[in-house]
Amino acid sequence: MGLADLQCLALRERGAERHPLDRALLLAAAAAPEIAWADRPLGARDAALLTLRCEWFGAAFEAQVGCPACGEALTFTLDLNDFAQRAPRDEAPVTVGAARFRRPTSRDLAALVDAVDVDAAAQRLLERLALDGVRAWSAEERTAIEAALDAADPLAHVTLDLACTYCAHPWSAPLDIAASLWDELAAQADRLLDDVHLLAGAYGWSESEILALPPARRQRYIERVLS
Repeated sequence: MGLADLQCLALRERGAERHPLDRALLLAAAAAPEIAWADRPLGARDAALLTLRCEWFGAAFEAQVGCPACGEALTFTLDLNDFAQRAPRDEAPVTVGAARFRRPTSRDLAALVDAVDVDAAAQRLLERLALDGVRAWSAEERTAIEAALDAADPLAHVTLDLACTYCAHPWSAPLDIAASLWDELAAQADRLLDDVHLLAGAYGWSESEILALPPARRQRYIERVLS
């Protein structure tokens, strides 16, 4: 089922002034409002967002990045179904050595926004996730714990391994599933508002009358106005 026009506009209005974390939760609630997404692991939240994106816009995702070495723009298409298959099958604690850690949630990330630096944020996060007591972890220990958490919940931190087709430079780039979906929804909302503005000015119709038109018929009216 595609994204309904009124739902698109309503979500855009509700999320326009929110923090990106809150936007992600707003979108996840559109998929399953009965779930307390702020307290679910990030991978579970983003799995729901991937499903939503495929329902609204399809599984093909066209991305564009600039090569950090030569600056050339690279365009490529991802099949989001491949990422959806990475969704964790359980939410069991992660064991590293003798210590157990639960998986991070949106609420945990929200608690880090005022951390003074990356090290302080990493320490605070592990303090929240530790199930067997809190202590100071070394940089090596933090790296091992973070790697174990990423392996257990691969959708929580998605990276793309890329290589420039112009200079062959290899690098990794993050894929922010929530931010990408929000950007697509916002762009769709802007297109709808442009359509309403154009047709209202040409025919005097109300917003509700314009949005009630089937998209194909609405497009035909737009083509006539622009011709």
